[in-house]
Amino acid sequence: MCGSRFTTYERIESARLTVLKSDGRREEFDRDKLANGLGKALTRRPVPSSAALDAADAIEAQLRGQGVTEVPSSAIGELAMDRLRTLDQIAYVRFASVYQSFDDLEQLKREVDTLMAERADEVPGQTSMGLVAPPKRVGGVVVGAVAGGSRGAGSRRAARRA
Repeated sequence: MCGSRFTTYERIESARLTVLKSDGRREEFDRDKLANGLGKALTRRPVPSSAALDAADAIEAQLRGQGVTEVPSSAIGELAMDRLRTLDQIAYVRFASVYQSFDDLEQLKREVDTLMAERADEVPGQTSMGLVAPPKRVGGVVVGAVAGGSRGAGSRRAARRA
């Protein structure tokens, strides 16, 4: 007997989550890889800087909550698109255009038209993307209202310089 005291701690180890790639390969789920992909789509968008990491955490938690150990990469892509669709529609279109490998502008247009139809259902009577988001009040001042639909290229350039 050595007279020393030892304490052991038990920890639950999360089951490994394996991604089944479309070519049949398997690789370990990488939350950082998912967050980087989401982050690229969210680049220069008006969302919190933690949005990509938060979305990746939520997707991982959802997958682990289902109790599966293997998940197809397509399911992860669909979950990512669902998160982006609610977070920022421009980021969603960016991600979807790469993830779904749009072959031409018609496919992209159909996806944007689908988003427009969904938004029209949420905010009836508005058909311009510029008019879809309701204006916000900040200190009694209305911010974000775009009169007459989308702004022209000159307005965008002026807004970037400001």
